[in-house]
Amino acid sequence: MSEHASINEELDWKKAGRIVAGIDSGALNSKALILLDGKPYAFSQVRNRTVKESAVKAVNVLLDKCRMKLKDIQYVVATGCGRMQVPFASQTATDVVCGAAGAVRIWGPSVRTVLDAGGQSCKVIHCTDKGRATAFLWNDKCAAGIGRSMEVFADLVGKEVTEIGTIALQSDKFPKVSDFCAVYAQSEILDFVRNKVPVEQAIAAYHYGMAKRISTLVARAGVKKDFVIIGGLAKNPGITEWVEKLVKVNRLSPKPEWDPTYTTALGAALFADSFYRRQQSGTH
Repeated sequence: MSEHASINEELDWKKAGRIVAGIDSGALNSKALILLDGKPYAFSQVRNRTVKESAVKAVNVLLDKCRMKLKDIQYVVATGCGRMQVPFASQTATDVVCGAAGAVRIWGPSVRTVLDAGGQSCKVIHCTDKGRATAFLWNDKCAAGIGRSMEVFADLVGKEVTEIGTIALQSDKFPKVSDFCAVYAQSEILDFVRNKVPVEQAIAAYHYGMAKRISTLVARAGVKKDFVIIGGLAKNPGITEWVEKLVKVNRLSPKPEWDPTYTTALGAALFADSFYRRQQSGTH
């Protein structure tokens, strides 16, 4: 889906005292989220063509859905790799601090370690019970983003990216692939397919290799409980279950009402709400 938007029909933006937004301008998608008096109201996601264009479109899609104008939003914080290219942002914040803030808002103050598994990179963030990031570790091996590589891989094996995670759990035995480079691992998978390895085993092998790569990063950073996973790959059970097994730690259960893809955008919106309240009160 190239674009998507949804709103909480129980809330009315015309009755809100504070209307703020967070924009997560990512490598694959731009996400926008509006808070009304601190409560999540509307969400949108747009596939990137250019970073600047997709961030603007994500907001415009949301405004159309909510029947709002940009001037109705009192404060905007942009985050993600394209945050400096969001022309209407009041402020910017890193995806590290926004990811931590969003995760603690969703799962509660017990969260201490956040694995953000996104389209271009993976990072492990340590945080306080207030959602303040205290340390992080970024993946520094291979330029190919794991989230993006999953889409390429799904095309290679003729499956939808939304289904390969479930397929990956159907095989207990599978050949091993590289956990160092996503591109090299994909070439190995093609060799498996040419050699008549069942596609389910090939999919399981690829997920195991990528999960091992992620879990190595998590192990290097160290896991302080409680542990959560956010970002697009949080919706891929073939990745999340293997990461839990390899790291030997259980994450907090996903929130069924929450799409983990929007966690960092939520964090940005929370910062927008805080900045706006401080601006109104005259404190800095």
